[in-house]
Amino acid sequence: MRPDGWATCCIAGCGPAGAMLGLLLARAGVEVVVLEKHSDFLRDFRGDTIHPSTMELMAEIGLAERVLGLRHSKARQLVLETSRERAVVADFSRLRTPYPYVTFLPQWDFLNLLTAEAKRLPAFRLLMDAPAEQLIVEDGVVRGLRYAPGGQQEVRALLTVAADGRDSRMRAQAGLEPAGVSPPMDVLWFRLSRRPEEPETVGLRIGAGHILILINRFEYWQAGYVVPKGTADQVRARGLAAFKRSLVELVPPLADRVEELEDWEQVKLLSVQSNRLGRWHRPGLLCIGDAAHAMSPIGGVGINLAIQDAVEAANVLAGPLRAGRVESGHLEHVQRRRQWPTRVIQALQHALQRRLVAPVLADGDIALPRLLGLLRQAPLLQRVPAYLIGFGVRRVHVQAPVRG
Repeated sequence: MRPDGWATCCIAGCGPAGAMLGLLLARAGVEVVVLEKHSDFLRDFRGDTIHPSTMELMAEIGLAERVLGLRHSKARQLVLETSRERAVVADFSRLRTPYPYVTFLPQWDFLNLLTAEAKRLPAFRLLMDAPAEQLIVEDGVVRGLRYAPGGQQEVRALLTVAADGRDSRMRAQAGLEPAGVSPPMDVLWFRLSRRPEEPETVGLRIGAGHILILINRFEYWQAGYVVPKGTADQVRARGLAAFKRSLVELVPPLADRVEELEDWEQVKLLSVQSNRLGRWHRPGLLCIGDAAHAMSPIGGVGINLAIQDAVEAANVLAGPLRAGRVESGHLEHVQRRRQWPTRVIQALQHALQRRLVAPVLADGDIALPRLLGLLRQAPLLQRVPAYLIGFGVRRVHVQAPVRG
């Protein structure tokens, strides 16, 4: 590694995309610095779903067993219920993969695992408490970035990667503006205790004008209460007691624990976005993950698409970075590989939002759509949504070389 202040590649943001790209580039012998604005990864209500596609990628780099060695839960089915009906939406156990399930584990554990593995490599450096503040642009080319409060320090690099999330500062400074649709929903996230005998299956309950998502977190449920876009303040204004009553209306067995919600500080708002860049790059800069495409939470696919971005970026760029020459054509190649799979998944999410989410939030309890009824009657078809959720529309494999 060259002295501080220099790297072949500088990555802003150590979420799933940034951590994975940093690890793969360092394995390929590329000098990489990853900047993370926080002092640790301990933040609640972040995406914690590891899909079969990501587990297969972990196996390709020898980390699958270590992922499964972390405390986790598995969901082999995605179930949707109304007050009248129940349907298996996706059956992951029917997938042809060594990992026929969705793995749930805290994102901070996953990131700690990736970065611990990367730190074993001499080409990798992780800087915590290092918020990316400003791009360094010279003659129209991004040459690195300034970081730390006030931009007091800098890293100069052949390539800078913006992996700093859906509100990316690096993307904005580069003049790259995302375009997108307005999903009809926001999500209020909170915790409720879980009984040991309760099922592990991820559940979606719809009715009374709301949708409730329940995700097993061992001792507690991570619950997501879906509300019409922009109405979270109205929900709060009706009072916490009314909110708890609506939870019990949706899922009566929660009646013995909703009193665990004592104030609104326990309820966090996720303002749902869905967008993507038309152009993911400019000279010296590439955007990946949420910085390139913010995903709806439908299907929990965001982490897995971000990791696929990182894998494809490493596949395409490791060689040019080692050779010391990254051209716009290389960055365009990454975008071409990743843009159309993202578009397809976003189109499917948008269709579900329009055909299922919006009618439920507008009209209350409805009969399950015809397609879901068909999935219930023909279980083999449950493999189709399971595949789209678990792998997307195109499987990705690690091809970046491993070098000392």
